[in-house]
Amino acid sequence: MSAELIHVYLMPGMAASPKIFEYIKLPENQFEIHYLEWMLPLKNETISAYALRMTTHISHDRVVLIGVSFGGVLVQEMCKHISVRKLIIISSVKSVQELPRKMTLAKTTKAYKLLPTQLVSNMELFTKYAFGSNITKRLELYKKYLSVNDAAYLSWAVKEMVCWNQEISRKDMVHIHGDCDAVFPIKNISDCTVIKGGTHIMIINKYKWFNENLPRIILEN
Repeated sequence: MSAELIHVYLMPGMAASPKIFEYIKLPENQFEIHYLEWMLPLKNETISAYALRMTTHISHDRVVLIGVSFGGVLVQEMCKHISVRKLIIISSVKSVQELPRKMTLAKTTKAYKLLPTQLVSNMELFTKYAFGSNITKRLELYKKYLSVNDAAYLSWAVKEMVCWNQEISRKDMVHIHGDCDAVFPIKNISDCTVIKGGTHIMIINKYKWFNENLPRIILEN
């Protein structure tokens, strides 16, 4: 009798499509991958309520949840509503203490209210904000990874990221972070597995590391 498959659900980063996971491959005799996609938020919807709504797209028990960047924040919120086998965040943050100063400043000044309209009208600016400043040279390549260009979504997502107020994170969470992440600098991050040379988009360009190591990380107690 074959062992039961472990169901792994992948959540992309802000406004990104599941295409960011196109190079992620796990042994098919052990794992089954499922892709989550961003929904448009309801009016005045909190990230907690959004996360609860997102859990309706999970069709299995005791899944592995993996989230990238803002998707990493979302899967943490989802885990407050459902039990999971393992929670893994990549290129993300675990608490307000890990947010960069520019985001805490944007929260204090409410500057985030001005950003979404600019992002919608300027793909280059949005790509820089979502993926880091080094990406603009390869703008056309990374355009394919952005799937949501809706002002209401971007307004909601930027606000919920900047104003996220989690103080204490789960002790059993696995955090994987690059030491060259320009969006969430490593100097603010604690208790993580560090990927040397990893940028904010390392899920795309360091996929070989993930393919080699995710099976072990998922199965570890």
